[in-house]
Amino acid sequence: MQGKVVFEDDQEPFVLHEQPDFLLLDRTVRMDMQIELKRESEWAEAQKIEISVDLVAAAAQQLKFLAAVDRNRFVYEGPALQRAIYRYNAFWLPLLAKHSESHLVEGPLVVPLDCEWIWHCHRLNPIRYKSDCEDLYGRMLDNSNVVSSTQGTCSRRTEEIWTKLYPEEHYELDLAAAFEEDISEKMLGLEKCTAYDLVSAVKRQSPFFYQVSRPHISHDLFLEEALARYKGFLHLIRRNKEKSIRRFCVPTYDIDLMWHSHQLHPVSYCEDLIRVHGKVLEHDDMDSDRSKGQKLDVGFSGTTNQWEETFGKRYWRAGAMYRGAAPSPVTLVPFSSKSKKIEELLSSDEYQNIVQVPDVKFVEVLLEFVGVRGLPEGHKGTLSVLFSKSQPDLFFNAKQRLSILSESGEKMVASFTCEPKGELLFELASYSPSTLPIKKTPRVLGSASLSLQDYLVPVSKLSDEKWLELAPSSGYANSESMCLRVGFSFTVPNPALYVLHMVHSRPFSKSSCLFPLPGRVQHAKSWTRVMTDAGTEVITLQMRSSKKEKRKDNFTPRKEVIGITESGETRTLAEFMENGWSLLGSRWSLKFQKSSYENSHLCMLIGDKVVNIFPGRKLGFEPKHHETQKKERDFVTAVEFSADSPYGEAVALINLKSGVVKVKEESLLLTMVVLAFVLSDIVENEGFEAVAAMEDNVEADNLIKKESGFPAVGKESVTALPVESQVELNGDAVEGIEEHGKEQWMRWWLWWWLRWRLRWRLWWWVWKNGEEQWLWWVRQWMWWLRWWCNGCKVEAADVVKSCSEREVFLQTDEVILARHDESCRRNQPIS
Repeated sequence: MQGKVVFEDDQEPFVLHEQPDFLLLDRTVRMDMQIELKRESEWAEAQKIEISVDLVAAAAQQLKFLAAVDRNRFVYEGPALQRAIYRYNAFWLPLLAKHSESHLVEGPLVVPLDCEWIWHCHRLNPIRYKSDCEDLYGRMLDNSNVVSSTQGTCSRRTEEIWTKLYPEEHYELDLAAAFEEDISEKMLGLEKCTAYDLVSAVKRQSPFFYQVSRPHISHDLFLEEALARYKGFLHLIRRNKEKSIRRFCVPTYDIDLMWHSHQLHPVSYCEDLIRVHGKVLEHDDMDSDRSKGQKLDVGFSGTTNQWEETFGKRYWRAGAMYRGAAPSPVTLVPFSSKSKKIEELLSSDEYQNIVQVPDVKFVEVLLEFVGVRGLPEGHKGTLSVLFSKSQPDLFFNAKQRLSILSESGEKMVASFTCEPKGELLFELASYSPSTLPIKKTPRVLGSASLSLQDYLVPVSKLSDEKWLELAPSSGYANSESMCLRVGFSFTVPNPALYVLHMVHSRPFSKSSCLFPLPGRVQHAKSWTRVMTDAGTEVITLQMRSSKKEKRKDNFTPRKEVIGITESGETRTLAEFMENGWSLLGSRWSLKFQKSSYENSHLCMLIGDKVVNIFPGRKLGFEPKHHETQKKERDFVTAVEFSADSPYGEAVALINLKSGVVKVKEESLLLTMVVLAFVLSDIVENEGFEAVAAMEDNVEADNLIKKESGFPAVGKESVTALPVESQVELNGDAVEGIEEHGKEQWMRWWLWWWLRWRLRWRLWWWVWKNGEEQWLWWVRQWMWWLRWWCNGCKVEAADVVKSCSEREVFLQTDEVILARHDESCRRNQPIS
């Protein structure tokens, strides 16, 4: 064996002659160490780049500003955007130019929000901003001694100067004037106006906030590591210039956030970049096509390869990758409210502690297996790594397989979510080659583990790449030390959604043969247990007819939702009165409606806040891939409107089919559980159409438009949901089959005929087509039986497992808990 290894021009090559394997292994290890030392040296050199701005503080301020702009989305497009551009050119830039020559006010100048947004987008093209400023004002206008309107600095003195210089223009953007006045003529009459296309710049920058709006991005450690990566990004571009390499370098979103923050300080940015690169670095945001083979895709692949080759670190970063397009908005009309925060109002609420669910945190993880060394002599087969968690995990509870980059030559990165505790277990598995179509069990050569607490308790480091020594399995104990190189990245731990399961429990009578016999009556209670992911029961609910006396207000409750707490206390959680549902002692009022436009909300909760219930999965719960309309009908999303979320924030998702309730805020847990129970009862008794087909009513839309200053449309009227015949479920008789006479006996005859007919058909299908067709036939059989026996509920005692839908049924003493595919599919790795 002989070969030649050459490092760089400044190192001498050496020759490898025939030597024992253990010497070759030592030599390979030394070569790897030299390469790692060189990469560490490159990273250290990158960190020496001097930046004259505190980018961590600047990035945190930018996130705060972008959130404020997103709450005022009218400046994204339309007349408000045109008015903002006019104000920026006609008023703000001249004011800034005068202030930069001689301070017009004591202290900093406070820029209006709409002008700051246009200024923000203009500065993100540093070359065009520099040229525009020099053409119009003879110098580049900096942001020194200027503060954002979101920093809490008093703007009174700035408003006084503004009013003195521009008496006919309000300091804040006048929305009414923006929608009433055509600003195009005034724009043409401006003496000084930027040549840069600001409308297109705003359009390109508007989606950026969604990519950086997750809570972990504002964490100090995340921003500090993003700054170090930004310096590494600048170092790569410097190396490309030194080697005359033309490459379109594409940043990840954490690097891009730092890059934007740097550009928002135009003078410092130009000085810093000229010192590092000899020129101002252009920020090209014109390309948005991410399809394979396009400029962005090719540039990102090239940047990834160069980064990993230069620094020996993975370029991807958990929580900093492209999230996909922003979800569709549920309204275009902002909501304004002066209501207090719900946490303040519920501080002394008697219902606050009825449902208590433990807080759970999660982290996003990116994982890649880079290389392996020290394999047993004579090893043959394909290598992969099996990874899992060392202890039960609510989010990641399955063993997954991933290839190794050095072995397969293909870059594979696993993405999943887990709890920030325990250990990640890695098993190096060998798959023997075989021509037979039989799946063989792999041989495990060795295993290693990685403790999450070392990085996340407390949060000390969010990404790393290192060699892990594998503990050899039995049969490989005498082999040389095997090592696996692993690259991994975490996000900062964040609170997870509260997930509850509503499990319907209906008593089972053996004498009924799964169905009520004709003319018989069953005496039973129907309860719904609310349970956590861990199987802990938090409350039990029951819908029943009220036996209360007629009240003084002449409203007699028709239906009630009764809850039994863990301590055994019985509470009335909701009542259906003549004017609609009242929840939690009249703290919330549930109003149903059918609005006059498509995709409107089905109903709304009116209380301390306004929460609209929309059909399907909306906003943060919107699926990334297209789902059928039929499947979306199983879901409703609760969207809260407030001053902090004028365009709505998804606070809960209810699956009416499976009974799964996901809630974002602990203070809304009981409210959403009761709401889900009421809606499920309506769907069960009257069908889904009963929720959607309410009387025409657009009061909720008018409420939003009225409070936000937009014109209301339609008449204001709220019609409560009509309730059909009440069913006594609190120990009173429940009639199993309501049909009588000939139709009743026909159903009974059909039941016996189906039972005899389908029994032999079932076994014939199993013998003919196998298990998959048998599962299909079982589903069809159950569907027909439910249809013919109207209103009868079948509780199957058998455990049915469907691999295609990933359904797992967990049977307890009285209930069957179903965890559906939408909860099991949350953490599938990229494969």
